[in-house]
Amino acid sequence: MKKYSFFILAALFGGMIALGGYQVFFENPQIITSVERQPGDAALFVPTTFNRSVSGVTTSATTIDFSEIAEKSIHSVVHVKNTSQVSTFRSIRDLFNNRQSIREEVGTGSGVIISPDGYIITNNHVIDNASEIQITTEDNKIYDATLIGFDKNIDIALLKIQTQEELPYMTFGDSDTAKIGEWVLAVGNPFNLNSTVTAGIISAKSRDLSGQYDGNIQAFIQTDAAINPGNSGGALVNTNGELIGINSAITSMTGSFVGYSFAVPSNIARKVVEDLLEFGNVRNGILGVSGRALNSAIADSYGISETEGFYVNEVENNSGAQKAGIKTGDVITQIGSVKISKFSDLKGYLNSKRPKDVVNVKIHRQDQTLNLAVKLSGKEIIAPENLWEMELSELPRIYRDQGFAFGVLIKKNDNIKLVKEFNLDQGYVITQINDIPIRNIADIRAFKSRYGDSFTEDFRKIELLSPQGEKFSIFSYY
Repeated sequence: MKKYSFFILAALFGGMIALGGYQVFFENPQIITSVERQPGDAALFVPTTFNRSVSGVTTSATTIDFSEIAEKSIHSVVHVKNTSQVSTFRSIRDLFNNRQSIREEVGTGSGVIISPDGYIITNNHVIDNASEIQITTEDNKIYDATLIGFDKNIDIALLKIQTQEELPYMTFGDSDTAKIGEWVLAVGNPFNLNSTVTAGIISAKSRDLSGQYDGNIQAFIQTDAAINPGNSGGALVNTNGELIGINSAITSMTGSFVGYSFAVPSNIARKVVEDLLEFGNVRNGILGVSGRALNSAIADSYGISETEGFYVNEVENNSGAQKAGIKTGDVITQIGSVKISKFSDLKGYLNSKRPKDVVNVKIHRQDQTLNLAVKLSGKEIIAPENLWEMELSELPRIYRDQGFAFGVLIKKNDNIKLVKEFNLDQGYVITQINDIPIRNIADIRAFKSRYGDSFTEDFRKIELLSPQGEKFSIFSYY
């Protein structure tokens, strides 16, 4: 027995020596980042430790406790159920006899409580055409909601529920000060799951999704926080627990999240809400300039050295820009605190302002840098717009009363080619150019601003409505 005990002890001792030697000579040393935690704290911590001494930049270790931010956020995010009435043909016979049946269609999304008395912000596309809107809060209480107002261009809607108790709500943060690389949380109700939270960083700002996202030109915040169907209308939250965006869209070849999600900035969303509550509609401030964003090729064509900014081709008469002294040939490099490097930077900032607001505009004129205070104008300065020798205007009331939802009216057409070859004369309504929806004169100006005054090479298709409401298209007439 003693003999066997000796062999067992020898084997154990040899194993301990081998293990110690392996750890000393073969295992790499480990760097352990310790996180001090108070009793009762949740266990969700994301340490972000960077050591960039090789490049000469050293960033100290920081730890972000997402659990506290999530706890503050989830109670303010709600589930939105949209019930709409849809006309449909149930059979081929119904189709030939023009017999339509009405059926209910249900859509879902998310929303964010922004006041203790029950105001809720969401995307317009979440509740579009709804006959009934239902809200479910984090504690599974169900409320009927009233639609207060909406802005289709910005894709924001404001709802209200009635309750006797104060609701948890989220405060707006300043989306202009959000930085690329900053941590954010996306909070919503994808797949009807209550309060799903995902984390990511801000990947870019002032993203222009025109032609992809219902034709709107906006300054979206791009993040890599996972967003899926049902997240629309949910909250994009910064590390202070503030609402800095309304999650609205993803870009994907498959329809599922692949790393690109987009949110309407909170400064724009908040302005829409304030306008709806104060005026009942959205009032946009107009700078009063037209032109195009610069790059090196465009700068060469204008004979200037600046490759970033917005080149002013034309200044509206009686606009705030004209009164402040902005001239043709000026380059707008900054407005407010926002540096202008592309058109969506300028458009996004102005979307957060209203008529009579005063904004600081930095311009470059020849060898001078000027700072001008501009009082924004309203719709009163919007005159008919010219496009390809056509004079265009907003849709008159008589057209809207006849069912024309949006578009711009051709008031006069001096383009002989269009008149002779396509019989396109005054009274027709333009609804799309290059698959970009044209709702009003502002969309025409935005289109011209993106492509410049001479953009015939980029033209592919115009979609129109006849005065009788018949839809047709014109393809590449140049």
